[in-house]
Amino acid sequence: MYNKGLYHDWVPKPVQLLLIVLLMTVVMPLGGVYTGNISYMVGGTGALSENYIFANYATTIGMGAAMPIVLRLKMRFKIRDKITLALVLLGILNYINATTLQPTVIIGSSLMVGFLKMIVAIELFLPVMAMIGNRGMFYGVFYTFILMMNQVVGYYAVQVSILNNWQHFFVIISILCFILALIQWIFMHNKYFALKVPLYYIDWLSIIFFVLTFMFSAYVLSFGKQQDWLNSKKIINASIVSFVSFALLVTRQLMLKRPYISFKTFSKNNVMHGLFMLLCLGMYLGTTSIQNIYAVGVLGYDQLTNAKLNILMIPGIILAGIIAVIWFKKDIELKNYIFIGFSSMLGYAIVMYFSMVLEFNYESWYLPMFLKGYGMTALFISVWYYTLDKLELNEMLAAIGMALVWRTFLTVGIFSAIFSWFQYQFQIESIGDLAVYMDGLTVNSQNVMSNMKTIQLNAIIASNKKIFGYIILAGFGILIYVMTHHFGKERFQYVRFIRVLRGKSVIAKRRLIENKQLAEEIKDAAGSAM
Repeated sequence: MYNKGLYHDWVPKPVQLLLIVLLMTVVMPLGGVYTGNISYMVGGTGALSENYIFANYATTIGMGAAMPIVLRLKMRFKIRDKITLALVLLGILNYINATTLQPTVIIGSSLMVGFLKMIVAIELFLPVMAMIGNRGMFYGVFYTFILMMNQVVGYYAVQVSILNNWQHFFVIISILCFILALIQWIFMHNKYFALKVPLYYIDWLSIIFFVLTFMFSAYVLSFGKQQDWLNSKKIINASIVSFVSFALLVTRQLMLKRPYISFKTFSKNNVMHGLFMLLCLGMYLGTTSIQNIYAVGVLGYDQLTNAKLNILMIPGIILAGIIAVIWFKKDIELKNYIFIGFSSMLGYAIVMYFSMVLEFNYESWYLPMFLKGYGMTALFISVWYYTLDKLELNEMLAAIGMALVWRTFLTVGIFSAIFSWFQYQFQIESIGDLAVYMDGLTVNSQNVMSNMKTIQLNAIIASNKKIFGYIILAGFGILIYVMTHHFGKERFQYVRFIRVLRGKSVIAKRRLIENKQLAEEIKDAAGSAM
């Protein structure tokens, strides 16, 4: 009646693994929009680019909204029915994105893509984690594969858009989803995962409050610069709605017997410090906007060349994943791995600071992008592992949705908006500084227009260097924080010191050995019973 696997028993194990990898390859990089395609979507629809940045955030919000309920959905429906229906719906949503010219439709579709994507993804996590065994090693393999596929899919999304059009890539993804749905229907078993549970325990009102909170936040972060922030009534009203929705969400959780999100989890020490480190990671990931301004606006790269820069991160991503697997297998202290990850991101910022020149060639991108790929992957693995460490399954599922939105949307969105604002302000300031050296002798009326482009580019470079300078200063502070943080270990051990003074260290050591032997016997007995 129950089957905790995914496929029929007659399907060979290697074929099962191949089907899981195939499903992960298509489903995990799925998004409502692809960042490299945004410029082509703007040209094709005539809408503002902020609409598609909003849609990109909506995908993450949909994933976060689904996360607290995925286990209940997994236990309510048969695996084959659920996966097949989700893949068919994903195919339909991608086809809608390919045929519509309304950005509002794409935003709503992106939200649903994220929701359905997470429902499928949870089915892939469990068998792969069961095969690997160690959660840290699983993160090392999983995030390496996903981050690598994201870069590859982003590159091919741009390439297909150039050769055909931006709709063509969505049609390809739609067809792949339909083919996968047929394959999974053939090979997946038609049994329940475990005891069937009802759906009426899910609080749909909390999900609505969750979506409203972060969708209006996404609107503020996406359209803030275009609407001139607090000078716009739309931004003020969206901020108020987001705040009220979050207050209602929190109040609602206090009234529920089975809360949708457990805010008590966020009071745990490792969760609070983990969220702070994710905020620091978001600061580095937010530099992508500055990098794109430099690559496209200053160096004059086209979209395909700019997308190739992300491919240069793959060697660093792979190396970080290999080291993570070895690190967790040998159970080495996590602090050192996190420290190396932040050091790598700091190295990326330092190289970019000194590389902001008009003569920067393509080969010079190899080192900074390698460091960025390594640091991003290492911190995704280690900080996520530390944040969710020592949480029970129910606590983790109740907190992971909020943490996912925090890691992938809020932190990156906040820093991208901040850097965008400062980039503009510093650019104006740089032009003012350059104006000191311009007069009728150096820039006459005949060649003023030819010099204006150079002046503008130098102002952009000076602005970017100033932002990277502040990021570097913050990066050294982050390294000091990582060095001094205990990462779950007791800083002082008074008990053993006192026992040594009293001459009881031998007795204490003997009791520790006896307790350890007793614990091993209990575990062996429990294993036999299972």
